[in-house]
Amino acid sequence: MRIPIDTHLLDNGLRVTLSEDHRAPIVAVNLWYHVGSANERTGRTGFAHLFEHMLFQGSEHVGANEHFELVQRAGGMLNGSTWLDRTNYFETLPSHHLELALWLEAERMGRLLPAMTQEKLDTQRGVVMNERRWSVDNQPYGTWWERLPALAFPPEHPFHHSLIGSFADLEAASLDDISEFFRTYYTPDNAVLTIAGDFDPAQALALVRRHFGPIPRGRGTPPLPDMSLPPRLGGWLRSTVEDEVMVPRVYLAFRVPVFGSAASYVAGICGAILGMRRGSLMHRALVREGQVASAVGASTWDLAKGADLLVLDATARPGVDAGRLEQAMVTAVERLRQDGVPDAEVARAVALIETDFVTTMQSASDRADKLSLFATYLGDPHRLNEEVERYRAVTAAGVAAFAREQMGEDNRATLTFVPRAAAAEAA
Repeated sequence: MRIPIDTHLLDNGLRVTLSEDHRAPIVAVNLWYHVGSANERTGRTGFAHLFEHMLFQGSEHVGANEHFELVQRAGGMLNGSTWLDRTNYFETLPSHHLELALWLEAERMGRLLPAMTQEKLDTQRGVVMNERRWSVDNQPYGTWWERLPALAFPPEHPFHHSLIGSFADLEAASLDDISEFFRTYYTPDNAVLTIAGDFDPAQALALVRRHFGPIPRGRGTPPLPDMSLPPRLGGWLRSTVEDEVMVPRVYLAFRVPVFGSAASYVAGICGAILGMRRGSLMHRALVREGQVASAVGASTWDLAKGADLLVLDATARPGVDAGRLEQAMVTAVERLRQDGVPDAEVARAVALIETDFVTTMQSASDRADKLSLFATYLGDPHRLNEEVERYRAVTAAGVAAFAREQMGEDNRATLTFVPRAAAAEAA
């Protein structure tokens, strides 16, 4: 399938991607800012995630939480998310309310600071801290997504520190500090706006120009520190966490080439072969036959600078210790490295990825998000239409070579969660 894609550039630098689809009277608006935790300086961590909250607290002409109220009253849904190298905000709503979503996004891009107050900062700072306690610290295995990059990226690398940031940095942040962060990064020339779904392209572009066009371009974003990394970790890194969990879980990560590179598609196929669905190597070996795991998985992190991560995970069955679980995972990886896989395994992985792609493209919201991803990371949303062919081009020989080069003992990071009681007994 080919996705219709039309691109435009406003005078203020805002990149606009339009993807028309009239199968349902729904439209999705998706705005990516090219800023995440990687852009934060030492002593100023947590700002990107804090702004995910602050941008819903009202602007010059929109009251606190009114953004939610207006979209939900129109029958829509909305949210935002923060990652290592981007922040996004999105609305999906009946297509005749497109202008509402565009006005709201332009309003907070261009007129947030007049409504930003110390009271709002103090409130959202507390919300972020409570969110961390609830969704990270008090969730089983909840710290894995910040412990793993801290293990896999060196301390000086922008991907190393926690996305949520430290409580000390958040407590020390002043209104002037976060206002300056907003002025620097939340500008039209550091953003990608995507509209997907049921709309008229000419009318939609006119609305975008009306609401976003008057917003001035930013002053430019400061360059990131050196993001380059060696192709491999240089050893087998390990970290064990005693946690309030019932059974062990093991994450096994590999440093792989960045998102969008030719090798990244081979990494994706390797992940699918090892951990995607019930037919994967790890599911057959660890869940069905060996019965050491209750669940397995695999994913890449879609990081476009420095290096990406391919991450395998497995959760132990009751009574199985972490060492036995890890060994079973390593055995599956070594089988791939030493024996390779038949063409049929690669074809299965490609078919699964293609099915997921087609399913994702049926959703206006998911399509808009993918287009924003390619426009932000690669500068070309049209690359979305090449995805399936790039995966189809991966061969069994390419998978075997990649596994040998990138998944050996000189390029592994193992993060292991164990129950506190088991850790105490082992000691």
